[in-house]
Amino acid sequence: MTPPEAPVDGTDQPGETPPAASVCAPVRLTVLQNRSDFLKAARARRQGTASMMVQARRREPGEAEGIRVGFTCSKKVGNAVARNRAKRRLREAARAVLPGEGRDGWDYVLIGKAHATAERPFKALLDDLRYALSKLHGDRR
Repeated sequence: MTPPEAPVDGTDQPGETPPAASVCAPVRLTVLQNRSDFLKAARARRQGTASMMVQARRREPGEAEGIRVGFTCSKKVGNAVARNRAKRRLREAARAVLPGEGRDGWDYVLIGKAHATAERPFKALLDDLRYALSKLHGDRR
């Protein structure tokens, strides 16, 4: 049985209903979960900013597809509430920046910093991630 406020079919809705999925296919971010992937990223390039440390590595061909990203915060960031808040902010920053600035075939690990990640204004957090990506993907001579 459906709840009383749920429409039986699409005709009950005024106007045109939006599509269930976006018409344009956004870049999908896959979350790193295996420790080995985090360790591989730790041995690769890294760039620090005021609010986070970003580690990045180019994957081997055929290893995985798309952009993969991981998040971590040590106990230096604070208690569980503070670490989770910092990781939530890093996740949102990654969702906003990586589809446009990240590169396909790369793994990124965003590491929160004590006090800075949770307290920095969100726009500055986004700018920090963009800066780190530009440095990581720039020419290294």
